[in-house]
Amino acid sequence: MKTIEDSSAGTITVQVTGNCEDKRPIRGALVTIEKGYAMEKPGAAKKSAQARELFQSAYTDKNGCCVFTGVPAGTYTLSCKSFNDLDPKTVVVECGCTSSVCFEDPINVKINPKKALADCTLIDCNQTTVGSPLHLIADIGDENVMKNRISKLRWRAPDGKATLTLVDADNREILFTPTEAGINRILLSVTGLPADGEASGPEMEMDVPGTVNSEDPPRQAISGEIKTITTMTRTETSFTEDTAFWTAIRNSTDALSFNKYLSFMDWIFCGGKLPAPGFEANRFPLKDSEYRKLISRRFLSFTDSDTYRVVKAATEAFVMVNCGVLQDELQPFDTDSDNAYLDRRDLPIPQNGLRNAFNNDYLVGVDGNGDVLPYLAIIRRKLPDIPIKSGTFEDAVPGRELDNCFGLLQEKLANPCFLELIWSYWHEEGMLVQTMNALSRRFQNIRSSMQDPLANLEMDPLRPLNNLLWSYIQDEQHRLTISRRNYEYDHHYGLRLEGKAVQDFRPVDTRSKFLEAFHHLLRLCTVFYKQDDDTTVKADAFPVLNALKEVHLILSQGAHNQFGDLPSTARIEMLMQQWLLARPEFRELLPTRIMVAYPEPWMDRVDAMKKLQGWTDTSVLHFRNLGMFGEQLLLSIRWGHWSDEFEPVKALNWARFFRPQVQGYIHAYRAATGVDLSADPTVNARVDSTLPSVLLQKRLASQQRAS
Repeated sequence: MKTIEDSSAGTITVQVTGNCEDKRPIRGALVTIEKGYAMEKPGAAKKSAQARELFQSAYTDKNGCCVFTGVPAGTYTLSCKSFNDLDPKTVVVECGCTSSVCFEDPINVKINPKKALADCTLIDCNQTTVGSPLHLIADIGDENVMKNRISKLRWRAPDGKATLTLVDADNREILFTPTEAGINRILLSVTGLPADGEASGPEMEMDVPGTVNSEDPPRQAISGEIKTITTMTRTETSFTEDTAFWTAIRNSTDALSFNKYLSFMDWIFCGGKLPAPGFEANRFPLKDSEYRKLISRRFLSFTDSDTYRVVKAATEAFVMVNCGVLQDELQPFDTDSDNAYLDRRDLPIPQNGLRNAFNNDYLVGVDGNGDVLPYLAIIRRKLPDIPIKSGTFEDAVPGRELDNCFGLLQEKLANPCFLELIWSYWHEEGMLVQTMNALSRRFQNIRSSMQDPLANLEMDPLRPLNNLLWSYIQDEQHRLTISRRNYEYDHHYGLRLEGKAVQDFRPVDTRSKFLEAFHHLLRLCTVFYKQDDDTTVKADAFPVLNALKEVHLILSQGAHNQFGDLPSTARIEMLMQQWLLARPEFRELLPTRIMVAYPEPWMDRVDAMKKLQGWTDTSVLHFRNLGMFGEQLLLSIRWGHWSDEFEPVKALNWARFFRPQVQGYIHAYRAATGVDLSADPTVNARVDSTLPSVLLQKRLASQQRAS
């Protein structure tokens, strides 16, 4: 739904419905506003261009409505193009007032239920028995509309209590076979061609409901020996719309993984192959488009850096496209993979699919400016006095869009970037950044200490990367410092690094309770999983729900200042560091172990550097898993609508959905720090809330004493 923001004028609300018995709304109808008077009679000559001037147009939403705000006072002609071309209407707009206009399309679609007799004749009947088919026929009325304006018919059983079988090619008739007794709902979606005649416009659609009564068939007595097999299954749960959102988070974070990034970089620079058709392949052209836009706008202030500039722009484009954008053409859903994942978690799959459940049931409309996450809708309602603007400062048009100077960006509200800084924290604890810093110093011929373990390394294998490394070092002034990242780790999560570079640490606002609350949540999850695996027990999800609400509150308190920019900047920088380390030149430079099956090619370089320097001997694989799993968990908690949730079913679904991530994080945390967050899983036991950096320092000291 399209709107114009201007509080100094009036508002026009328009609704378009069909001529059915209950006036069904028509979505995707094109409504246009022209300034001037309407024609006196339908079919009369049109007014001249001077008398009527196109003012605005919009498509109706799923409720058959569209709203035009900020309309200057005056007389306007409203036209509507639906399944039929409707007569225009005149409306007078006054300042501060709302004018309502209703269009009724003469289309009248009915569902005619019929039953087949023994001689194959059909009679009108709305009653059948379970397992016996009933003929449902779509009565369109005007065949010209069916031929010229309707593109397809689609039948659905929203309750999932029936099977549908097509009878003819154009879907005018189906066989409806109920599987359960009772009142069965049926829904016929009538889809029309785009109202503007362009393929880019939304399709028109009207839903026509119907019902079929079904009874159980007559029972037949069974005699003889009866054998039964009894099995016990896990407690059933109902579907919650959040499951679709969690699926989007899981897919978007997977799309940001290094292997997907490496595939994109190979495609850009080396002519690599596109991935198999599907979710990831559909995003490649847009990544390329964003990259070509950025390459013309990103410049470096030093010479001989074109190669590095291209890498930097391509990385930024990759992150921009894949960071969880919720636009229709980019929504992160893969039907087959997503349904298989839910099936493994014993979670129900929605009848209309995860994408439709997310768009139609989970997202919430705000002020006529599109649908947003429920959590962001609450934040928006806290700021009713602040307008929503459509562009940034650089996109503003002087003298025409004055509201671009102040307001909430609609793009940020509708398409938040799903990134968590905890990913960067754990990769930095895994010595990714330190490895790149050590190699940069050696490249510049700087000795780190008197006993520099890199002093005797021959740097000749890096010759093909000389220009890239030169530009990377030159660009150091534009990268985040370790101090800035450390302060933001503390601001988001109360986590911090240890070492000489961050000794003078003086934070103002820290999340001191986050670590305890998060570890308490993970421990409660282990209690829940033990109960949930016992098929004789109904697991209690209330403690998990309360812990989720606590962590959500703490996380939201840190969503300020650099929250919107630093995580994405840190992710771009660390992805580039991983890409550089993954180059075969570094494999030849460092003493890596070829037979260790690291899932990402940069990892063995980091572990080799840690071995040379005498740093922690814990594999970087565990730190990577902490960052990957921790990001998915915290994204679902931060952006989820937990604050006023009081039913445990959502928490139960969350715990089941994220079980691999929860148990993967617990295992990786024990491998990295030595602390088992699942030990002694009792609700009243105090969890370990010692800073991970302190635990890592203790393990390193113990390692050095033993060597």
